[in-house]
Amino acid sequence: MTNRPEGEAGTRASPDKRTRASGTWVAVLVALAVLVFLVIFIVQNLGTTSVYFLGVTWMMPLAVAMLCSAVAGALIVALAGGARVVQLRNANRKARKALQ
Repeated sequence: MTNRPEGEAGTRASPDKRTRASGTWVAVLVALAVLVFLVIFIVQNLGTTSVYFLGVTWMMPLAVAMLCSAVAGALIVALAGGARVVQLRNANRKARKALQ
């Protein structure tokens, strides 16, 4: 037999229970790995390119232009997703009021 701590009602506690702190560390490590890949991407794509937008032209590194495009796309998706969440919450609220 092992000397593991017992929880409520005689059940054994899981020795590898996940906590918020462990989840935070995993998120930090993943973010660090993404950051390393982004730095490598930027360093390997330092060539300058012309960017044309709404009649304005400017020069910037290719990596920066691509990252700006990706961030803009992510913001558009986040806004659309946020709008859908608000829409579903309002529908849920109306449905609850109708049941009461």
